[in-house]
Amino acid sequence: MISAVVHTYNEEKNIDRCLSSLSFVDEIVLIDMGSNDKTVEIALDHGARTFPHEYTGFVEPARNFGIAKTKGEWVLIVDADEEIAKELAHYLKAETQNLRGDFYRLARKNIIFGKWVRHAGWWPDYQVRFFKKGAVLWTEKIHGVPMTKGTGVDIEPTEDLAIVHHHYQNLDQYIERLNRYTSVNAKELYISGTKFALSDCIKRPSREFISRFFVRHGIKDGMFGLALCTLQSFSELILYLKLWELEGYTREHISLPELVAEVRKERKHAAYWYFNELLKQPHTIMDDILLRIKRKLASNG
Repeated sequence: MISAVVHTYNEEKNIDRCLSSLSFVDEIVLIDMGSNDKTVEIALDHGARTFPHEYTGFVEPARNFGIAKTKGEWVLIVDADEEIAKELAHYLKAETQNLRGDFYRLARKNIIFGKWVRHAGWWPDYQVRFFKKGAVLWTEKIHGVPMTKGTGVDIEPTEDLAIVHHHYQNLDQYIERLNRYTSVNAKELYISGTKFALSDCIKRPSREFISRFFVRHGIKDGMFGLALCTLQSFSELILYLKLWELEGYTREHISLPELVAEVRKERKHAAYWYFNELLKQPHTIMDDILLRIKRKLASNG
């Protein structure tokens, strides 16, 4: 028996598509965080068992609650803006008989601004979503990695066997979630004792962009890649400025030499990855030598 757990808050635009893709499961448990639209009504039309949960702004705190309400031996976690393709549905049903693992990591196909984004860390975007009841528990942290026990299996990352995630549909939605998620993350950092530093305004946004755009090949997604990597970089900046805010804006002054030193370090780091990318482009043997020298100089500072 497979039980699907879905968490919602005002998801009337997505929930019908999501629940329609779950026709292969034996029960649907829907945990609603106080929707004031038609989310619950639509869920009931699909035969879902619905339970209320306090609004938290993110799903992790309610996942264990939802799992506890299930009756099945196997549990499938699905977000309201996701859907399960028919090929994946058949695969998961077969796995309940094959008994290869206790929990499964599924690839996720992220559709952002109407495009399947395949780089910058958005693919295969493995998620632990299918498991034997009792094999997986979630932490209370936003985007926290679940705790697992037993044998794990990675399902092959192909388009047919991936969760389809209708992620950010527009910039307004991205910015709304950015604001909400960074507030939660900043509070977690503050409670953990993390202190705001000047480098958080320079190093963290810069490294986030470079990591996604160059290291994880966001450049291959063209303008979509550039836009998303820049937005993720901006998110890092907002996160640490919110930490500064929670500390009561205790740091008022900056040291110009310290600021210049931070900027220089990040400029060198960016230059290394810039020349590294140029080396991948068609060029002559002489250009290759010059680019390698420049990359070496950038890395040595």
